[in-house]
Amino acid sequence: MHYGIIKRGAEADVFLISWYKKMAISKLRNPKKYRNITLDNLIRRRRTIHEANMLHDVKKIGIKTPFLYFVDPKRAEIIMEYIDGENVKDILSKEIAFKIGKYVSTLHNKNIIHGDLTTSNFIKRKEDLYLIDFGLSFYSERIEDMATDIRIIKEILSSAHIHIFEETYESFLEGYALVTNKNFNRILKVVKDIEARGRYARVV
Repeated sequence: MHYGIIKRGAEADVFLISWYKKMAISKLRNPKKYRNITLDNLIRRRRTIHEANMLHDVKKIGIKTPFLYFVDPKRAEIIMEYIDGENVKDILSKEIAFKIGKYVSTLHNKNIIHGDLTTSNFIKRKEDLYLIDFGLSFYSERIEDMATDIRIIKEILSSAHIHIFEETYESFLEGYALVTNKNFNRILKVVKDIEARGRYARVV
């Protein structure tokens, strides 16, 4: 049973559903009519399996993510726990930004890149913080990929949360540095390099 759609995306739609008499989330990857049907089915199947595996791997390193209930590669669907909480984009604070920093550093220590680090992809339920949407996540040891993750969250903080940008970004970095990460200074340098390239491209 579907309660309704929560989000329409370029790659997938997210629905609130009933799963064995409990509320759950269904993430369904849409067919792409511009692709060959056989290739499209293969891509959607692989991406569905990949995202399910990433959710499982991230949970193993101590980061709270929704529990997986069911994966249907053929239908390109993941059914997972519904996190009944507050979206961080609506309640961001220094304390939450600090915890986000710890989460991101923990991911990077295991060479996991989230790929879409926005405050919309964090949910606070009571005292717990959940990270969601691993559709763009991947494994990488590249410093630039880690720096890009940080650059994304920095851009979100400086646009959607501009009134508290400085304090939340500083708190995010404090949380990130608290989790031992030998590449911290190198990553921050690359973040600055990425920003400089962006400014140069706009000037040119």
